[in-house]
Amino acid sequence: MIDRLSAATVRHRHVVLALGLLLVGVNAATRGSTYLVGQRLLILISLAALVLGVVVMGVRAAYFVVQPQIPAFATPGPAWTVFFALGYLGPASTHVGALVRSTRQGTLSTFDVVFDVLWVVLAALLVTWAWRGQGIRLHPSGVRQTWALGSRTVPWEALQVPQIPSAADPRLWLGMRITQPQLVRRRGIPQSRGATRRDTVDAGFLAAVIGHYIAHPEHRAAIGGQAEYERLLAALPGRG
Repeated sequence: MIDRLSAATVRHRHVVLALGLLLVGVNAATRGSTYLVGQRLLILISLAALVLGVVVMGVRAAYFVVQPQIPAFATPGPAWTVFFALGYLGPASTHVGALVRSTRQGTLSTFDVVFDVLWVVLAALLVTWAWRGQGIRLHPSGVRQTWALGSRTVPWEALQVPQIPSAADPRLWLGMRITQPQLVRRRGIPQSRGATRRDTVDAGFLAAVIGHYIAHPEHRAAIGGQAEYERLLAALPGRG
C-alpha cells in the first residue's frame, strides 16, 4: 500500500503540487469565514501530508527512469519531498494571508515582512525541490547529483567501485570513493564532497549500477537508452 502510494505520488507529482498551490492561492485571496474554513482545511492537509512524508521516507526506489532526451538514467524524485512541500503550504498560506491582511489594514511592519517572507521562501524552495525531483542521474560522462541549491558531477574516470552497503546501514550517504577530486564539477552551494545522498534510492541498487559502469566502460555511451537499461538490469546480480 505504502509502495503504491509513493509510486503514484512520484508519477503525478506535478498535479499534486499544482493542486496544493492552487488551494493556497485561492485561500489567500478570500476573506472572512471562507478564509477561516479554507485555512483550517489547509492545516489539516498539511498535517496529513507531513505524516505521510515521514511514513514514505523509508521507501527507497530500486529502479531508474530512462531519459533518452538527456540522455541519462535518473532516480525518481522521492515521494516524501512532495508530501513535505505540501506540509509547508498550510503555514505558508497563513503567512501570505497575514501579509495581505496587514497590507489592507495598513499595519504592516518590517518584522511581519521579514518573518512571513522567510516562511514563503522556505515553502517555495521545498516546492521547487519536489517539483523538479532532484536526485541522481547517470550520464555517459559520469554521475550527477542535484539538489535545490546546487549540483555535483563526477566523471566516471574519477570513480572507484563503491562498496555496497548492507541493508541495515542507517547512513544517508553512499561513499563515492573519488580518486581524482580535481575532475569533479560543482555548482551552487556544495554538499558532502565524497558522498552521494542515498535517501532517494535503494543504496545497494545504486552502488551496484555505478560499480557496473566503472567495471564496464564500453557500455557508458549507451546510458539513457531503453535497450541499455534492460541490458543493465539483466546484468545486475539478482535482477536478471
